[in-house]
Amino acid sequence: MRRREFITLLGGVTVVWPLSARAQQTERMRRIGVLMQYSESDPEGRIRAKALEQTLQKFGWIQGRNLQVDYRWADGDGDRFRTHAAELVRLGEDAIVAVSSPAVKALQRETQTIPIIFTQVSDPVAQGIVESMARPGGIVTGFSNYDPAISGKWLELLKQAAPSVRRAAIVFNPKTAPYTRLYVRAIEAVAPSMAVKVITMPVHDDAEIEVAFTRHAREQGGGLIVMTDTFTSVHRKQIIELAARLALPAIYPYRYYVVDGGLMSYGIDQIQQYQGAAIYLDRILNGAKPGILPVQAPTKYQLMINLKTAKALGLAISESFLLRADELIE
Repeated sequence: MRRREFITLLGGVTVVWPLSARAQQTERMRRIGVLMQYSESDPEGRIRAKALEQTLQKFGWIQGRNLQVDYRWADGDGDRFRTHAAELVRLGEDAIVAVSSPAVKALQRETQTIPIIFTQVSDPVAQGIVESMARPGGIVTGFSNYDPAISGKWLELLKQAAPSVRRAAIVFNPKTAPYTRLYVRAIEAVAPSMAVKVITMPVHDDAEIEVAFTRHAREQGGGLIVMTDTFTSVHRKQIIELAARLALPAIYPYRYYVVDGGLMSYGIDQIQQYQGAAIYLDRILNGAKPGILPVQAPTKYQLMINLKTAKALGLAISESFLLRADELIE
């Protein structure tokens, strides 16, 4: 059940839905690519694709009428990101949406001319993806998901929900989330005040996830901070199941982890980023240069808690903490 409803603004983007669909012209068919981090069978990827297309429709861009959308699904795999990026560039897209840091970096290696609009990218300036948030320059702009400073809040919330946590492991794949170092510094900065030891838990495949989680659970007081990462998103079911079986309280970056059985999440509304990407696509297809469209940063974060999982872990979460949640999943 939802505790609060936010008035949603698409970053700093002013949204004016057209009274008439200005894109419904007799001009040539336009073509855009979408490089997704999800597998094609993942319903979360389909939900996001639908949000993108529905928003484009509001501006008159209709799939099959005046727009062709070419999807590629990387399933969190680095090689697939590179292969699909090359395919989309060869197709001669008018613009490409890049979902995640590996996606946008793969595309940047393949093209210096096709506009790229990214979503779900952490600190794009620190990663060297854009020159600045206000004036990204070049062919790339988009929507960032987190400032690394937010990760201190992840540890704070985990400790409040599970006071017994004394060792928090940061779960990520170095190949798909090399930016994790930015988050680690922020988490380590607040950890001493909470009497929590922070360790990193790099994992590369299913077998490593199981070994690392099992080792971490051998000592009491273990908890998990699961990074925003294409790898952890794709492997979320295994991560959630192991955390439950090994009684490891965990905090996740996105709501769908909690829907799938994870304990709690604190993060952005991802759907909003796809809606924003559609708005930027409309501007670019109508002649705007991506380098002058500012990168949008989130302004609101949502706390989600799975009450069934909390009960299974034996957590007596206070009423005051539950009242802070934007959504409780029962």
